[in-house]
Amino acid sequence: MKSGKNIFKNLKTRVPFFIPNITANDKKLVSQSLGSGLLTNGPNLLKFEKLFSKYTKSNYSVGVSSATAALHLSLKALGIGKGDQVIVPDLTFVATANAVLMAGATPVIADVNIDDYNINIKSIKKSITKKTRAIIPVHFAGNPCDMDKIMEIAKKNNLHVVEDCAHALGSFYKNKHVGTFGDLGCFSFYPTKNITTLEGGMIITNSKKFSNYAKISRNHGITKTLQERYTGGFPWEYDIHEAGYNYRMDEIRAILGIQQLKRIEKINTLRRNAVKYYHKKFFNMDGIEPQFISNIEKNSCHLYIVRINKEKFGSERNLVFKKLLERGIQTSVHYKPLHKFSVFKTLKVFDNLKNSNILFDEILSLPLYTGISKKAQNIVISELESIKNEK
Repeated sequence: MKSGKNIFKNLKTRVPFFIPNITANDKKLVSQSLGSGLLTNGPNLLKFEKLFSKYTKSNYSVGVSSATAALHLSLKALGIGKGDQVIVPDLTFVATANAVLMAGATPVIADVNIDDYNINIKSIKKSITKKTRAIIPVHFAGNPCDMDKIMEIAKKNNLHVVEDCAHALGSFYKNKHVGTFGDLGCFSFYPTKNITTLEGGMIITNSKKFSNYAKISRNHGITKTLQERYTGGFPWEYDIHEAGYNYRMDEIRAILGIQQLKRIEKINTLRRNAVKYYHKKFFNMDGIEPQFISNIEKNSCHLYIVRINKEKFGSERNLVFKKLLERGIQTSVHYKPLHKFSVFKTLKVFDNLKNSNILFDEILSLPLYTGISKKAQNIVISELESIKNEK
């Protein structure tokens, strides 16, 4: 997507919300992969999984069709299902809670921190019941959650932990990659993510048992790989012990993932530099409060989110969104809290959701993508200043 092209009718885009980082070499290798005799579950996927394990320092990686599939398979691998409860943060994409429903369990919604937007530790404790089986902390916008405290709670209450790392490829908590603290970690390669395979996801784990379950279950529950089926005996000689899913990652997406993962450090460095620039420019702008980031150098910087204080800024968030869009600047909100969706309104909530409600009225995600120029950032900044000065 070029900055001049727009998906919104009658509006000229000056600064898009995101531009996927797809190079000429990415396109070339994707095109070449179409000539392979094996287009899914093949050697590129195996290579991608090995590279991902090496980068995150996890024992096993399992490529799947999406981060939602990764979360679903992770919960299934842990034996979580009907009658079980799983604690999730209120401020997250619906996939986090949807995966719990898909597993047959019940999401329990916890509040988030007002500064970094991650799941609130006190709210986790209030949300634990006799039916609680797991916690899904979401490393929001790339900010690592307080994994020491979360793992302490999990150990004390005999709970599993599945880390939602959809935003956090390249984020580290105390020099250890996120996703390696809990039982399993789940990543997204959706087009807006730091690296993309168009659609796609990855599970990481240090458990061979969980890895084997995910590999079998992603392929309909078939007990043998394609290679195993053709190296001896008859290829139809396999078994299915449990119904599985069609959650495979194809070779085209895998080769794209390989190429993008090779440049993840460069990608994240560019994003960190852009975040630092925004931080510097907004430091003295009244009414604009950036999301707290404890350590930018250990953060994937997936999103750049600010709070619009109506009293100090002079305009409320929704009006700012509209005015920026009219001026060719695409922004968004991450996210509408889970408890505001009809499908989750009947769930019992064990803690008030004060912080997520406050944040939903004020947060705005500004344009941030790999290679965003200072010129583009300056347009965003100057237009915000212009809006603030309007009477």
